[in-house]
Amino acid sequence: MKSSKILWVVAIMLGVLFAVQQLQETGGVDVKTAQSMNQQGALLLDVRELSEYAEVHAPDAKLIPLGQLDSRLQEITTYKDKPVLVVCRSGGRSARAVSILQDAGYSQVSNVNGGMNAWESEGLPVIKQ
Repeated sequence: MKSSKILWVVAIMLGVLFAVQQLQETGGVDVKTAQSMNQQGALLLDVRELSEYAEVHAPDAKLIPLGQLDSRLQEITTYKDKPVLVVCRSGGRSARAVSILQDAGYSQVSNVNGGMNAWESEGLPVIKQ
């Protein structure tokens, strides 16, 4: 009985690892997947400017503007080996942020395809000023 539980745990872990690898290889995740992953504990990192974030942002998104990312990595070190989903307005800045994070050793980083434009278009929850 105990060995079957261990096998199930191993199978689930392998499935999660495979899913993360697929996300990295495809270059990103859609906004609905990002929202779901965030609700399950992934970090949703918003790399837009403060004024953009203040105007509209996803619930639970952590703001670190792209220009400050290198100097503020210590704020998110607990996510170095956990899923990090990076969002901006449309996907350009977040793609650059993904590279910065990967270069810094973050192993499970994905771009949120379409950014906040797609997030709002899909009718997902947002916080507006």
